[in-house]
Amino acid sequence: MTDRGFEDLWRSNAPQVLAALLRRYGAAQLDLCEDAVQEALLAAHQQWPTEGAPADAKGWLLTVARRRMIDRIRSEHQRREREHAYADAWRPLAEAEAAHADDSVEVLRLCCHPALTMPAQVALTLRAVAGLSTAQIARVHLLPEATIAQRISRAKARIRAVGAVFPEPSDPDDRLDPVLAVLYVMFTEGHTASEGADVNDVRLSDEAIRLARMLHRERPDDVEVAGLLALMLLTDARRTARTGARGELIPLDEQDRLRWDRDRIVEGTEILDAALAAGRHGPYAIQAAIAALHDDAPSTETTDWPQILALYRLLELETGNPVATINRAVAQAMVHGPESGLAAIDGIADLRVRGDRRRIASVRAHLLERAGRTAEAIEEYLDAARATLSIPERDYLRARAARLRR
Repeated sequence: MTDRGFEDLWRSNAPQVLAALLRRYGAAQLDLCEDAVQEALLAAHQQWPTEGAPADAKGWLLTVARRRMIDRIRSEHQRREREHAYADAWRPLAEAEAAHADDSVEVLRLCCHPALTMPAQVALTLRAVAGLSTAQIARVHLLPEATIAQRISRAKARIRAVGAVFPEPSDPDDRLDPVLAVLYVMFTEGHTASEGADVNDVRLSDEAIRLARMLHRERPDDVEVAGLLALMLLTDARRTARTGARGELIPLDEQDRLRWDRDRIVEGTEILDAALAAGRHGPYAIQAAIAALHDDAPSTETTDWPQILALYRLLELETGNPVATINRAVAQAMVHGPESGLAAIDGIADLRVRGDRRRIASVRAHLLERAGRTAEAIEEYLDAARATLSIPERDYLRARAARLRR
């Protein structure tokens, strides 16, 4: 099996295998479950190239991982105490598994432990269930990798301290916010992969959309659930136009909009319109409205930038998220000129130090290029290229710098 095939194996099957082990053995054994899955993947990497991949890859991995867990449990001196804890701690999850053919959303809810803060809930669930690496989670949150690693470690310790009991949600709204945040990060990382040779990770973004659809069916009147699903559909509609024939990255203003998926745009718009008719909104609905304005415009020049700018300002007030400020700066440049956008970006320049040098540098490069400050733009493009782990993005940034040099 090729390295790429092994990576695909991890992405598509490892999170589900880990979730199955967690259901059976409990989150107090999260570290042991993760080790068992890693050992199963290693066994597949060693055996499948000569013996051939089984027809049921997930079933094979689950069987091997369970055997590893049994071996580990048998070696523990306190086996009986552990088994008693498993039965008490994870009975709600076992009952949910028996009651539903696909309990993926329920697994997310239960992994968002109520004893944890929301940032810890999101980080741990992304790592344990969604299968994102610590580095990926850190980049999405604009934080150093060490900070996320510490957050996950403390979350595991906290769960152990409260006895690894995972109570069921008390009502439909309980733990909804962290679940939405997990799905948002899954989709974000899938739509724009922060590392590797591909522009996107289709399996991850498709899984996020699938889970968001399930949640929307459960809660059709929730504005933010609908907003998140609409945002995913309206953004994913541009997927095929984001890459060229050689897999290169194509930015929004250069995309062939005839290649956008009009069915997804119509579906996303209808979901958003129905949600906004309730007269309320939140961060996901606001972002969906911005995506709809982009999708409705026949070109970058005809896009309703003043309305997008107003929505980003509203999003800043709602979230205080520096990513909203970065995007607002781009919209501000489209309305008031590149120098105005640069002034907005320079107000959050500390992100270069805190973990998002690449995003700041790439946006500054774009605005400097528009302002005619070519030498500065070249330096920023190259700085952004050095900071990214995405090969298509790196190549795109270097190409922009080279074009300006010519």
